[in-house]
Amino acid sequence: MLAQYVFTSVEGPFRIVRHGHRWRALRGDSEVGRFDSPEVAVSSLREMFASCRLPRHLSDWRFLPAAALGHLAPPSAAALARLAAA
Repeated sequence: MLAQYVFTSVEGPFRIVRHGHRWRALRGDSEVGRFDSPEVAVSSLREMFASCRLPRHLSDWRFLPAAALGHLAPPSAAALARLAAA
């Protein structure tokens, strides 16, 4: 699994996923942008989806470090929701 930040809002999961030297911002399974840093991705997501009330600071998102199990499928939306509730 790639390193990523996750936040689950009422309107669905948001992820900021490390993709090489850049970061991909996703809402559900749809990519909404690519950024040079996760902080810029958070700011952009907050502007694009203001009604979702995303956290302002990256430290308020759940960080999932890169794992050695890269051959497994990415976590499902239900799994991400369970992680956010933990």
